Amino acid sequence: QVQLAESGGGLVQPGGSLKLSCAASGSIFSINAMGWYRQAPGKERELVATSTSGGSTNYADSVKGRFTISRDNAKKSVYLQMNSLKPEDTAVYYCNQRIVANSGRWLEVWGQGTLVTVSS
Repeated sequence: QVQLAESGGGLVQPGGSLKLSCAASGSIFSINAMGWYRQAPGKERELVATSTSGGSTNYADSVKGRFTISRDNAKKSVYLQMNSLKPEDTAVYYCNQRIVANSGRWLEVWGQGTLVTVSS
């Protein structure tokens, strides 16, 4: 079994910052892509940022220049530093990791989600 544990969500004022963390645990051989997605009320889940094992990153246009994704492969963790937060960033944020298990199986695993609320 492979699980993701997220942390770092909460309430922040517009213009503020938050850092989300996501750590994988279980029978893991390697981790390929890691990413963050979000789902606002009444909207579909959307990509926020991704990071490949080769070091490439990709961001949604709406967060470029404000959010930074990073990873620590030794800790099996991915992070999302969010600066200059706006009310429209309010959403449940989900961590996603594409993992090769020790069994050789390729898995796509999702975190449970962490709520980020940007409001004054």
